[in-house]
This record gives sequence, C-alpha cells and structure tokens, in this order.
Amino acid sequence: MGKDQSETLEKVNCYHCGSECAEEHIFFDDKDFCCQGCQTVYDILRQNDMCDYYDLESSPGTTLSNTDFKDKFAYLDNDQIQEKLLDFNSPNISRVTLYIPVIHCSSCIWLLENIYKFRDGISQSRVNFVKKQVTIQFDPSVITLREVVEALASIGYEPYISLEEEKKEKRKSGNTHLYLKIGVAAFCFGNIMLLSFPEYLGFEEMFSEFQRFFSYLNIVLSLPVMFYCSLDYFTSAWNGLKEKFVNIDVPIALGIIVLFFRSLYEVLAETGPGYFDSLAGLLFFLLVGRWFQSISYDSLSFERDYKSYFPLAINRVRDGVTEAVPVNQLEVNDEIIVRNQEIIPADSVLLSDKANIDYSFVTGESEPVEKVCKDYIYAGGRQVGESVRLLVQKPVSQSYLTQLWNNEIFEKEKVSSKDQMINVISKYFTFIVLFIAFASAAYWYFVDKSHMLNAFTAVLIIACPCALTLATPFTLGSVLRVFGRNKLYVKNASLVEHMAKISHMVFDKTGTLTHADQNQVSYSGEHLQESIKLNIASIVAHSTHPLSRHVFDYLSIDRSDLLKLDYYEEIEGKGIVASVGGLTYKIGSLKFASSDKVEENLERSSVHISGNDNYLGRFDIANEYRNGLDKLISRLTRRFSLSLLSGDKASEKAALEKIFPSGTNILFNQSPHDKLSYIKDLQSQGNKVMMLGDGLNDAGALKQSDIGIAVTDDIGSFTPASDAILDAKELSKLHSFLKFALYAQKVIIACFILSFLYNITGLSLAVTGNLQPVYAAILMPLSSISVVALATISVNIKAKLQKLL
Repeated sequence: MGKDQSETLEKVNCYHCGSECAEEHIFFDDKDFCCQGCQTVYDILRQNDMCDYYDLESSPGTTLSNTDFKDKFAYLDNDQIQEKLLDFNSPNISRVTLYIPVIHCSSCIWLLENIYKFRDGISQSRVNFVKKQVTIQFDPSVITLREVVEALASIGYEPYISLEEEKKEKRKSGNTHLYLKIGVAAFCFGNIMLLSFPEYLGFEEMFSEFQRFFSYLNIVLSLPVMFYCSLDYFTSAWNGLKEKFVNIDVPIALGIIVLFFRSLYEVLAETGPGYFDSLAGLLFFLLVGRWFQSISYDSLSFERDYKSYFPLAINRVRDGVTEAVPVNQLEVNDEIIVRNQEIIPADSVLLSDKANIDYSFVTGESEPVEKVCKDYIYAGGRQVGESVRLLVQKPVSQSYLTQLWNNEIFEKEKVSSKDQMINVISKYFTFIVLFIAFASAAYWYFVDKSHMLNAFTAVLIIACPCALTLATPFTLGSVLRVFGRNKLYVKNASLVEHMAKISHMVFDKTGTLTHADQNQVSYSGEHLQESIKLNIASIVAHSTHPLSRHVFDYLSIDRSDLLKLDYYEEIEGKGIVASVGGLTYKIGSLKFASSDKVEENLERSSVHISGNDNYLGRFDIANEYRNGLDKLISRLTRRFSLSLLSGDKASEKAALEKIFPSGTNILFNQSPHDKLSYIKDLQSQGNKVMMLGDGLNDAGALKQSDIGIAVTDDIGSFTPASDAILDAKELSKLHSFLKFALYAQKVIIACFILSFLYNITGLSLAVTGNLQPVYAAILMPLSSISVVALATISVNIKAKLQKLL
C-alpha cells in the first residue's frame, strides 16, 4: 500500500511534451500523457511508425491541454483570404508558407517534414528553421487550407497567421526595443559608475556618511538593468530550459543572476558595495555587441535583397515599345511578354488567347497546364510554346523566386563539413562552459573565496561560440556579395565551399564559349520571299536559343510586324515546329528539318529550314569566341581537367583544339542525354564536376553536376536546374571566381583558429579570478567583431587584388 502511494505521489512527466502530469492523467501504451491531445499525437505517430520523433530529443512535443480548434480557423474557408495566403493554387496542387512560432529543435523539423505520412492530401512539407516557417504542398481536392492548419495545430504546431504585411514594422519595432535597452543600460551604467567614484578613487572615508545612500541608489539603478535590459537573455534561457535545451544564453543569464544577488547581499548585509557597476557594464556591452551583430547581418543582407542578386529580366511593353527590364522594375498593370521557356516573374492575368504553363519550378509537376485569356497565372510558372502577353497583378517578390530556385526539387545532396563541425561544437559548448565555471568556483572556494565570484561569472560571460558560428556565414556572405557585383549569382552560400572542391570542368560551346551577338550570318538556299522571311522571323522570335536570335537579327524584321502563330513547339536539342500563314515550318538541325540529302557546311553552325516538308535552305553562323577565352583556358588547365561537349557538328574542332590543351576530350553531336551521361561517368571516377552551359539544352547535365553554372547573355532565359548564373560577359573572370572560393575556405579556417584562440585565452584568464565581469563583457562582443572584421577585410582585400572589386 505504501509503495503504491509513493508511486502515485511521485511526479510524472508527459511522454510527449514533458509537462508535469496531474495526479489523474492518461496512461496509454505504458506511457504517461498530460492530456488527450498529447496522447492522440503519440498514437498518430505510433500508428504511422514515426516514433523516431521521440529519439531525436526527450519529450520534444508541445502541450495540447486546454486546446479547442472548433471554428477557430473557419475564416480560412474564405476564398479571398486563401488568395492572400496561398503561394500557389490549382485544382490539384496548392502551396502555403506558414509561420510556426514553437519550432525549436530537430524533432520539430522531423515531425513537420513528415506530416504527409499521416495526413492524406499533404504531399510535401519543408521547414525553414531560422525563419520558423513551414512550406506545405497539398491537394485542395483532398484537404482544405483550413484542415491543413488544423492538422498542424492538432499536433502542437499552431501557425501564427497574419493577413497584413507587418514584417518591416516588426523589424523596426524590434530594433527600437534594442536601442531603448542600450540607452537604459548606458544611463544606469554611467550613473552607477558616478556614484562609485569615491570607491574608485579611494575616498570612501571622505564620503562615508553617503556611502550607504549611494549603495541603495545603485540597487535602484540596477533594477531596470536586471529586469528590463536583461529580459531577452532570461526569456531565451528559460524557453530553452523548458524545452530541455541548454542554449548559449543560459550561462549568460546565470552570470547576471549571480552578479545581481551577490551584489544585493553585500549591500544589504553591509559587507561591501557589490558589483552593480559590473552588472550594468556587462549588460551595456552585451547589448552593444548584439546591436553590432544585427547591423552586420543587415549589411550583408542574409535575407539577400535579390533586387541586386537575382538576375532575371523580362520584356515589358509600354506605349507600343518592347524593352527588356529587370524584374524589380515591374509595376502592377505592366504588360509583359514571356517567351518560350521563360519564367513568369509575378502573379499575372493572361492577355493572350492561350498559354501552356509548366509549374514544375513551383510544384515539381512537369505536365504543362493550359490557360486561356483572363486566367490567373502564378509567379514561377514557365511558358512552354509561343510567346504570351500578361498583365502584372502583384509586385514581384524576388525572395519568393529565389525560394523557388532553392526548392528541394532542384537541390543536390551537398553536406558542408564545416557546418557539421560547428553543429557538434555548438551542441556541447554550453555544457563545457558551465562545467568550467562551476569547477573554477569550487576551486577558488577552497583557495581564496574573494576570487570565486569573479572566476565564476567571468567564465560564464567570456566564453562564446558566436565567433565560431559567425565565421562561415560572414565569410561566405561577403563572397556572395563580391560574386554578385561581378554578375555571378550563386543560389546559396553553401555552394561556395563546393566550388572550392571542383576537379573537372565541362564546357558547352554554343552560347557559352561563343558570343550571342557578334556572329556573321549568311543564307544559302532557295530565294526567300518577304512573306516567307516574315513567317520565319515570327517563329524564331519566340525562341530564346542563341542561334534563333542570330537568325532573327539577320532577317531584320520589326517586332511590331510579327505574325500570330497557329502552332509552336520547341523540341530540346533538335529545333522548332511551327505553323503560320498556312505553312508548317521546321527550323533546326538538318536531320530534324529535312530528310533530303543536302550538302552541309562543315565549317560553321547551321540552322536548316523546311516549309511543308520542302527544304528551303540554311542559315550559316560563323561563331565568334568570347574575348579572353584563350587566356582563361590556359589558367584553368593548371588546376583542372577540362572537357568540351557540343550539340553542333564538328565544324570547329580544329579551332577549339588550338584553344584547349592537347588531350582535352572534345565531343560533338552530343544530345542532352549524352551530356548527362558524360557528367555521371566523370563523377563515378571520383571527380567533382562543374558544368557550364547555356541552360537550354543542358539542364539535365547542369543539375547532375556538382556545380552547374548557366552562362547566359539573356538573363530572361533562367534555368532552375543551375546552382549559379553567370553573365556571359564575365566568363573571363571564371578562374578568379574559383580562386576566390578556395581563398574563402582559408579565411573560414583562420576565423575558426581565431575563435578557438579567443576562447582558450579568455577562459584561461577567467579561471584565475583576476578578470572582472565587465571586462569579460567587453571581450565577448569583441571576439565576434574580430571574426567579422577578419572575414570582411580579408575577403575585400583579396577581391581587390583579384580585381573583383
């Protein structure tokens, strides 16, 4: 009986969320649960064989007691509200991005990214841990937006939904609070120091009658420091502890508490003046350090303002004049022209009679969706077929387009070794610091108690992994900034590390090594009447292929005179089939355009034309190689193995053999599949492969390669399969880019060494008990500042030496 009573009275924690269970609680499957909600979530996970969730962290869930979602999310059934919230919507696929405030650990990520396993209709979910966001793709014919949100809420991840654009206001408000806290801390710090001057100057006896009064004033001045300025550290530490996670703010919060209560005890017990000046100084310098980190992040723009980074242009029509403009210049109600395979940059309404939109960039579904006039078309769709006209309905969200570029559909499995090392160090860092702090306090307790408090608090404050964790993002952020200024647009920072590991480079020829606008074009064949020329120009105007553009420029037809097509299809690696003026044309390779035996021009690239299966002739293009190509290849040869793959005939083999070193594998008549297979073969031999192509006929090879760079003169022809986009005019800088990426890895290692030296030196000083907490607070942000300075200055100096800045 006594044993049973002791078991009943023993505190029991919920298996799911870790909360303390009431005396009468749910016992299910030999486990305790605080409420029906937690038991339900566990049962769902158990039934779907997903209990690995509990292996990642003890009691990782959030409590679901006292939750009732009945009609709470009924407003999400409203079509107008859905239109505001959904990133994309179609009869079978919808996408929504939701903010989940309670995301806090790897278990949260695991559960949210596996929600599709136990909720029909959800096909994909992806978590952005830093932003605490989850992007969910679902089938609206199976599950509604409201049901998706209710499903999240039912497992403890209720989204915060706001229909207003509050991001800027919230950020401004957050900065205002930080500035206010710095101001309060500075005021209190200054006044506490002023009241402590008699002690600093050794005049205690002269002001002995005021000393007690000054001490009490110091207590009053320390209260806003303790309960307002340090609130963020206490909140962060408490939230971490509630979730059974010891974060970096725990030792800082502990140090603040010890300083305050030790000082309070000394003043009230009249054993000393306390350490209120150290406390106020500590908070002031910590907050200044936080402010510095904040503005440093802003300056590198880790949200990445893609107005300067994302290289996408579009043809805009104003007053009958068509001009190519950057997408960030588009405004609502602008009319735009989107050609074959071009990305639609903003939500728009279709003005043309029909369009075929490939939403694989958004959803992964490659089957084009047919749209008719006045249909709504979402940003990120790609037009397949003849050019279409659209009316812009929403401002361009370049961050959304870049999010699509980083879609897991186009992701490659690249693991950063440095990120793995940082994660391991950060995981155990706080525990090591706490151990050293308590060990040093215990040592000085027995040796010299006067040093105990200094040693304990200084260790807690001075040790900081921030410098270590800042090294990689600040270095790579600076590298991306330099790349962006030189018109190399890299998808994300982690790719820079992989650029440094490249061993083999594969080049495409047409549009990559050759100019798009400096080529000689000639025609041979039947005489082309003006009406036929107009038909051909009307067809090739819809294509973004470099050879199509050469033919269009050669024909010299005004765009305002172009005809409407009856049919248009562009076949990758072959050519175009189109109908206009009652004739069906084939434009492309000889094998594609005609079955007749026709004499080939073996010295030039050719575009052959047939009308109603009658061969008409060919346009011969004398390719002009890009300036500085000889020098670039010579430099690259010193470090990399090279290959060249071309879909053209071997007409320029002799010219290319003069540019590339002997032994270079130069292959012609390569189909997109051939290029893909070649990349796979190189990788199977242990090579890290970089592929450079125009992104039109080699998307598969770009995606397969370790680093795929789309080299383009026309930044409207963007391919999501690439890891980076390089303005073709900057191709000559490729060797400098790769050297710069390699140098960045050395800078990161130097920052790691500096961070380790700082922590070792700082801890060595702190454990002696001779380092005042206020000095520790100054040194702590200085470590981060020194790492940021080293990363930024080193990158900038190297960039200037390589003439990249």
